[in-house]
Amino acid sequence: QVSQLEPDVIRRWLMWLEQGAHNPGGIHACYRTLRAFVRWYWMETDQPGNPPTAKVKAPRVDLEPLVPVELEQVQALIKTCDKSLTGLRDKAIFMVLLDTGMRAGELLALDLDEIDLVSGAATVRHSKSRKPRTVFFSQPTLRAIRGYLKLRLDDFAALFVTDTGRLSYWGLRTMLDRRSEVAGVADVTLHSFRRAFAIGALRAGVDVFSLQELLGHSDLQVLRRYLKQNNDDLRQAHSKINLVEKVKG
Repeated sequence: QVSQLEPDVIRRWLMWLEQGAHNPGGIHACYRTLRAFVRWYWMETDQPGNPPTAKVKAPRVDLEPLVPVELEQVQALIKTCDKSLTGLRDKAIFMVLLDTGMRAGELLALDLDEIDLVSGAATVRHSKSRKPRTVFFSQPTLRAIRGYLKLRLDDFAALFVTDTGRLSYWGLRTMLDRRSEVAGVADVTLHSFRRAFAIGALRAGVDVFSLQELLGHSDLQVLRRYLKQNNDDLRQAHSKINLVEKVKG
């Protein structure tokens, strides 16, 4: 029962999860679920004092850098797209994902009236943070979208559609898997486009606060996982400091 929960019970439960087949990320997810429920229960039932989860630290999770999609892989995917309506749609999808860093769900929720094909701006209303933001398309992406829209004869409101309506997440995943197999590329996920946008923006000199707004992150802690830097990036950053060169020997 919830009333039987004590900090020690929660700690022993976390140890039990650790001894099982759960990885650190899975254990942390279990802890977050329990913490959210207990907090809700405490507020709804007016329990005295702090909930027992308040005395239990969250399990540590090593934040490994997330690998982005390679530009060569994106080019290979685009080469699989022909001049048909579906081919032009899929090409536009790849370019929008890489050009904006949008989440897959945000891309699928885009409607035609939320994009400006003249200015290249689009309003993302259905974001994970529930905070609308503006993203921008470059000219190549705009040309890809216009080419796709020229072949559309339907009156659906969504930007990316199938014969029956808005493209679903399952349909998008299936399309990526199919084209990845044809292109001969592996380990490409929808989210890897978002990672590529983030690291590309960092290398181009975009400040992290602007990048945070473009990606729609609520805090910078989440952004850190996208910024996978190699030694060349770090060497270039170090070369800009040059404090020793300013010291006269």
